[in-house]
Amino acid sequence: MTVRGKIAVTGASGLVGEALVPALQAHGFEVLRLVRRVASADDEVRWDPSAGTIDSEALRGVMGAVHLAGENIGSGRWTESKKKKIRDSRVQGTQLLAGALARLSPRPNVLVSASGVNYYGTRGSETLDERSASGSGFLASVCREWEAATSPASEAGIRVVLARFGMVLSSEGGALEKMKMPFVLGVGGRIGDGTQYMSWIALEDLISAIIFALDRDDLRGPANFVSPTPVTNADFTSTLGRVLKRPTVLPVPEFALRLALGSEMANELLIGGVRVIPAELHAHGFEWQYPTLEPALRSIL
Repeated sequence: MTVRGKIAVTGASGLVGEALVPALQAHGFEVLRLVRRVASADDEVRWDPSAGTIDSEALRGVMGAVHLAGENIGSGRWTESKKKKIRDSRVQGTQLLAGALARLSPRPNVLVSASGVNYYGTRGSETLDERSASGSGFLASVCREWEAATSPASEAGIRVVLARFGMVLSSEGGALEKMKMPFVLGVGGRIGDGTQYMSWIALEDLISAIIFALDRDDLRGPANFVSPTPVTNADFTSTLGRVLKRPTVLPVPEFALRLALGSEMANELLIGGVRVIPAELHAHGFEWQYPTLEPALRSIL
């Protein structure tokens, strides 16, 4: 197979990165993994966002980059220390990578930089697309800074795609793995009244969308990487129960989540909800393998 070009990937050991790397290779790309430890293989590049160091020379010749690295927002309570790690891991890492790419000669063509639909805050049933304003809250502010940190790349003429991920559904871990266990035990149910929206995407479609973004020269700026059919938590719950053939009769009280996680974390991750549609991907002709929830869950589970 002819090599189409070299792509640098951060966060290659995460849920999305582990699926993306072999997919890129299958599409004819050579992959460079950015790692925080000493590089021990020809396809690894050393970087340390907290120290502000990156082996720029090893990046020479890349045609693009996919930036996925960032502290897990769902692991552990949002203490002030945890929130600082969430923000710094995204902003510092993005600034470092974008600056390094901007200084390369020749410069790469494209940077696909992960962000999140949390950019929009929690907006009830309001339908949101890429033209919608950013919302309020901790994660919305993080996403704004995260996206702004790509500016050295865009100012240098690199095409930047701000890929706002929804909840990624995968059999390999992530949110679905955590959600599945109560259902398997027969104690699954909606969260609160279940009216909050969940904007989701199957991992397989997310990987396809990233590769699509690398290839489409006319796609730039914010793009919602979600399925075209967001669902309410109640609909998600009943569908998951049906797929697993388990009851869904025990709702999780909101006050219990606030006690367990803290009000801010519970509200932004589980209670508030956001209804996002992928207008940019749709306009550019992307085709989802799993546009609706039940077929996606049946395939994954």
